[in-house]
Order: sequence, then C-alpha cells, then structure tokens
Amino acid sequence: MTAQARGLHARVLDTLGPAITGGEYPPGSVLRTDELSQEFEVSRSVMREAVRVLESMHLVESRRRVGVTVLPTAEWNVYDPQVIRWRLAGADRPRQLRSLTVLRSAVEPTAAGLAARYATAEQCAALTECAIGMVANSRGQRLEGYLLHDIEFHRTILRASGNEMFARLGDVVAEVLTGRTHHQVMFEEPDPAAVTLHVKVAEAVRERNAVRAEELTREITIGALEELNVLAP
Repeated sequence: MTAQARGLHARVLDTLGPAITGGEYPPGSVLRTDELSQEFEVSRSVMREAVRVLESMHLVESRRRVGVTVLPTAEWNVYDPQVIRWRLAGADRPRQLRSLTVLRSAVEPTAAGLAARYATAEQCAALTECAIGMVANSRGQRLEGYLLHDIEFHRTILRASGNEMFARLGDVVAEVLTGRTHHQVMFEEPDPAAVTLHVKVAEAVRERNAVRAEELTREITIGALEELNVLAP
C-alpha cells in the first residue's frame, strides 16, 4: 500500500470507526462498499481494506449479495485499543470509562500482588523511576509528562506480574489513562494522594510485600472510580 493509500485508508477508518461505535450506524445497518467509496472519494480497494480492518475488530461482517453489516456491540472486540479510543471519543465516554476502570480494579490489584513476588530487579527499578517521574510532573499542569510515566508504571506492573494475560492488558490500560487525560476527565493536576499511592506501590513491590502492594493498588483504582463519579457521572 502506497503512502497516499495508507493516508486515505486511515481517513476512512478515523471517520467510519467512530461513526459505528458512536451509534451513527446502529447494529444491523447495511453499508454498501460502492456507496462508501463514493462518499469518501476513495477507490474500492482502499474501502475494502478499511472494511477488512473493521471486520478484524468484529465491528462489521461482510457478506456477498448482502453488503457490510454492522454487528451488535456484544460482538465487538472491546479490548482492541482502537475500538476503545473510538468509544472514548464518543457520547458513550462516561460509561466506557467506568467499564474500563472497573476492569482495572478487578485486575491491577492482583497483578501488583504478583509483581511483588515475581518482579525482576530491573522492573522494580523501572517502577521506582516511573513513580519519581509522576511526582516530578504532578505540579504545574504537566499532564502529558505525568501521563507518560503513569502509563509505563501500570504497564510495568502488569508485565511484572508474570501473567501473560495481564501483560496483554497494558494497551487497554494505556488507552483508558490517555482517554481520561485527553478528554479532560481528570482534575487539572493529579490527586496528590494518588501520586503518593503509586510511590508506595513501587516501594511495596521492591520490598516483596505482596499484600501491601495489592491493597495500595486497590486504593488507586477505587480513587479512579470516585473521580469518575465527580467528573463523568
């Protein structure tokens, strides 16, 4: 695919994906590739490639003589980072944020407890470095810098758990943290108590205190849910 075709393909996906996840095309809607090609002013091959990507996310199903059918939400690959990004950009953002944060609250405390048992010395050092970075960027409205360290902190916890299923949720957590920041569903500056909790989690993991690491991480996720009650009711 040429650079121009990739650009057209991305433009189609960036419009069609959010339209589907945002309900503009409800489940059961039938889309015609020929009509879509004309609407987006792209070739049929570009449109077919975009449809293949949407099929891989289980957002649509393509059938001969029928067309491209939008699938029910229950069929979607809701763990796909791109699907999460599109849903967070739409009107369903509060519910999507809550769903993802509840998922985090179910997984991350257990992952932190496991990390306290299995984290390597390098992973312990990385957690400490991330926590220090979060502290350094927690004032002066440096949310982008804070976000980078926050994402890497939680990715490291999930990887350090030693559980490959947890580790694969790193992209999901990254999307919810990014979406929360970019859609202003957090305070202008991170909650100092939450920042301190991250520092303490890094300490608990380094000290191999699994119970404390799990308890502290549960406090972080509970705090994130409480923030949503205020900012995205």
